Formats: sequence, C-alpha cells, structure tokens
Amino acid sequence: MVKIRKAASNEVEIIRRERVKAYEEHENSIPKGHWEALKKAISSDTDEQPGVELLAAELDGKIVGSVAIFPSKSDVYDGFTDMLDYPEIRMLAVNEEYRGQGIAEALIKECIVRVKTKGYQHVGLHTADFMITAMRLYNRLGFVRIPKYDFQPADDGIIVKAFQLSIKD
Repeated sequence: MVKIRKAASNEVEIIRRERVKAYEEHENSIPKGHWEALKKAISSDTDEQPGVELLAAELDGKIVGSVAIFPSKSDVYDGFTDMLDYPEIRMLAVNEEYRGQGIAEALIKECIVRVKTKGYQHVGLHTADFMITAMRLYNRLGFVRIPKYDFQPADDGIIVKAFQLSIKD
C-alpha cells in the first residue's frame, strides 16, 4: 500500500531527478523551448521555498511519486499569473512503472486534506493539454477551469491552464 508522507530533506534531489524522468514522456510532444523551460522549472529549488510542502509517495520503501503544495500568495510562476488566495498543487509526478495504481490520485487527495486542514476553501493547480492523463485525473476529482489565471510561458501556443477545486465542508 502506498504511503504519502512529507519528503525528508535528504530525498529532495532524488525526487527532483525522478520528477524530470516522469515528465520526459512529454519531451518529444512539445516544442524544445517549452520542454527546456518545463524541465528547468521542475528541477529547480522552488520546492524548498518557505511554506512549500514536498510530499513523497512511498511503496515498499521506494519513492514512486511526489507532489508539492505551494502556499497561497506565492509567486509560483515567476510573475506569469497573479498570486492566488489559495494554495497551489505543483509538480505532480509518478514513476512510469508505477502508474495506473492510484498513486497520483492519492497524492492529490493528500494535498486536498492538508490544504483543507489549514482552513482554505479552495486549492488550485495549473496544467497543459499535453498532460492528458493529469487532465483526466483533475477533471474526475472535480477541478474546474479558471481561465483568468491561464498563462503562456513561451511564445509557442501552449497555454498553461488554471484549475481550482472547492474544498468547503
């Protein structure tokens, strides 16, 4: 059974490497510049900013996935979008050989619990159409589009789309 927990400080570099490996499936389906920007973002140290919770999914003693929860009012996307009044889920990644086992959903549900525990009524995330499996998951979990927070990080036609989930009682 998968265990979702806070990542230990000595696991951060491993998580970043595994995150890049998980996202490599998109490398050849998007423009090179967009891939380079995405790779830089997901391997950067932004997951160590104050208030960020980095979660790991552990199965049989191995980290098989991860996600980060960024606090509200964070400049999560380097000025591309407004600072939001609710936390943002970022950098969801599951090791390719462990996909289809509910790990991504378990990570997202743990994020929702943690955000709700802090008293927030919404949680957000951004993703793009090329992340087909992620988009299906977010739609199934009830996330709705908030187009006013969309942005285009590169001049390549790829829109990073904003989603929000209401987590009121």
